[in-house]
Amino acid sequence: MKHLLSIADLSREQILDLLDTAVQMHEVQHREVKKLPTLRGRTIVNFFFEDSTRTRSSFELAGKWLSADTINLSGKGSSISKGESLRDTVMTIDAMGVDMMIVRHMASGAPAQIAQWTRCSIVNAGDGTHEHPSQALLDAYTMRRALGDLEGRHVAIVGDLTHSRVLRSNLLCLGRLGAHVTLVAPPTLMPAGVTAWAKAEGFDTSYDLDDVLPTVDAVMMLRVQRERMTGGYFPTAREYAISYGLTRERLRRLPGHAVICHPGPMNRGLEISADAADAAQSLVLDQVSAGVAVRMSILYHLLAGEGSQS
Repeated sequence: MKHLLSIADLSREQILDLLDTAVQMHEVQHREVKKLPTLRGRTIVNFFFEDSTRTRSSFELAGKWLSADTINLSGKGSSISKGESLRDTVMTIDAMGVDMMIVRHMASGAPAQIAQWTRCSIVNAGDGTHEHPSQALLDAYTMRRALGDLEGRHVAIVGDLTHSRVLRSNLLCLGRLGAHVTLVAPPTLMPAGVTAWAKAEGFDTSYDLDDVLPTVDAVMMLRVQRERMTGGYFPTAREYAISYGLTRERLRRLPGHAVICHPGPMNRGLEISADAADAAQSLVLDQVSAGVAVRMSILYHLLAGEGSQS
């Protein structure tokens, strides 16, 4: 495995290998000295064309804790802001002899295109409204730690499905791990062609959150991405919160063992209430912690693991 561009590129066995390695990597966070020599001498460039807190910082920590040399670049601080093409910019970085580029880009498919232009390993850290594979892996890791094997578990993914790259990666990942997924959203935020997609991938859809919640093992609330919206997808924020937010009242509809996830950043009071975000069964901070471990696992498998090519 040289690149991580899409969950679709991973088999069930590869996903499980990544998650199992992450268990070992997670132990590093609890050490006094958080350092492994595994990637000493390797150079990783974090190239982010969109703002990020969790993904960027966790990839940087993952690289540093594995002893790699990490460099952070942004689109605003690169020659792209002077008019240089994306192709010329990434080929210039690749020519410096780096081992990996971790790329977040606003255009769907950009990391896959960059992988065609360069020799180093490429990790997709989120591309447009397409995919976010490392997020899906850390979500699965977090749910696995809380619930055990995900085979047969029921996961509801709720909210702004149309604009979510997290949704696409999670559907693929959870499906490969045997979970049953139900998508819940207002009709205006259901992805185009969702009926055919649901038939092909074997998931369900619903417009009624209250009907779905009592049957779930995990509920994942997605951020309402107002920055990607140009039309009236719902009347008001208040009406959205009443119909599709995980409110204090809806917490009571969840089974006692069910867990709450959110990939962040959260719009408190919109898709998730403060009561739900801070509830005992909330795994929001566990997801953040898992993010470093899972991304360490990804770096290990791409740059040091058996079969790595770099």
